[in-house]
Amino acid sequence: MTSTDTDAGTRHVSRVIARPWREVHAYAADPQNLVHWASGLATATVTPAGDGSWHASSPFGEVVVRFVAPNDLGVVDHTVRMPDGAEVLNPMRVLPHDDGAEVVFTVRRRPGMTDDDVAADAAVVATDLETLRARCTAGP
Repeated sequence: MTSTDTDAGTRHVSRVIARPWREVHAYAADPQNLVHWASGLATATVTPAGDGSWHASSPFGEVVVRFVAPNDLGVVDHTVRMPDGAEVLNPMRVLPHDDGAEVVFTVRRRPGMTDDDVAADAAVVATDLETLRARCTAGP
């Protein structure tokens, strides 16, 4: 696992995936795939809300997820509206890499989070990115 602390409240967690970056981007950017790899965000079906956002059952209750517009830049940023109404921006990129793709997810401290909370979030993201790698490299 690669995890880089940029300050006490931000961590970049990344994984290299041996698949073409555009394929990884397409898979990761499809909200319907969240249940297959992002257990920290979606634990059951993800359904469209009709306004470009998606409803998902998460470990912290029902959330609304909105991804950035489809793009050719590898950007998979998404905002999650928590059950209490707070919105959390999750920066995520899929970058070209010599071995295929590098997925980088930025974990940021939210108000009230301790260092241990940030570390726990980063650990969940690391597990999810490992699952993403396994899903993207699994055979037919």
